[in-house]
Amino acid sequence: MTKRRHLIILNPVAGKGKAAEKIPQIEALLASKLIDYDLEVTKEVWHAAELARDAGGKGYSVVVAAGGDGTANEVLNGLMMARERAEAPPAMGVLCVGRGNDFAYGAGIPGELGPCVDVLAEGFERPMDVGRLTGGDYPEGRYFGNGVGIGFDTIVGLEAAKLRYVHGFMAYVLGALKTLTLFPEAPVIRFEHDGGAIEEASHQISIMNGRRMGGTFFMAPEASNRDGLLDFCMAARLTRRDMLALIARYIKGSQAGHRKIRTGVSTGYSITAERGGLVVHADGETICTNGDRLRVECLGSRVRIVCREGGEAE
Repeated sequence: MTKRRHLIILNPVAGKGKAAEKIPQIEALLASKLIDYDLEVTKEVWHAAELARDAGGKGYSVVVAAGGDGTANEVLNGLMMARERAEAPPAMGVLCVGRGNDFAYGAGIPGELGPCVDVLAEGFERPMDVGRLTGGDYPEGRYFGNGVGIGFDTIVGLEAAKLRYVHGFMAYVLGALKTLTLFPEAPVIRFEHDGGAIEEASHQISIMNGRRMGGTFFMAPEASNRDGLLDFCMAARLTRRDMLALIARYIKGSQAGHRKIRTGVSTGYSITAERGGLVVHADGETICTNGDRLRVECLGSRVRIVCREGGEAE
């Protein structure tokens, strides 16, 4: 069997700048498992996508995102750009050294660095679906691996990102409290999916390939990223009391059945703001803060992911 070559793409500012400090540890762990690799440190935004796009042509069989969800998203986009060029992209791996590891969780990859390296060494691969979003600041389209948030959770993420000395779950808690204080008006949205259309004021919509957002919130606890479908969770107009109650449910993944929650699955979605604007993220990356129309679709089995054998989130 040909030995696999790994390109490790490390984002040095991931984890509030702590990822770069972990390079010696990463190299020691990779060496201990006799993994053949080269390591590239990104220099600017989108550099990871460019490195991933060109990796197959340089003989790499696995491209590994070393960072958080943002780094994973860039690497995924790079692999999909290679596919757009009619190339067969390398498989994708992840080393969790950033703040958010929701993509890794949904893909069946451990959240700790040592076990991540073990997964690379074992080398199990499986196909994974990829989401594609068109609209907002990306009329040409952008890919995502974990999920899209519209409304409340996007605003929470933007507020959490402003916190310099707090990160992880606590940053999202503080971001949620700030958003509850501001409590923006719910836009009126037309939400079209395979099962029909919904038109109502909505404070929050999640469209998920994975299961979790924000490190703790299970927006689609039954989702699978290998079934050719994207799960949705749509909240109607909420009061502050409703939102506080739902946050507790999201943590448990028990929101289905709540009187103001709709859930389901679809191969694609069309979202239009009939009144107000759309605040949107994909895998934590801002898509727009005042959009009017989005198209989201599931692309079945577009990448191969290196993960635990069985390859499902625990």
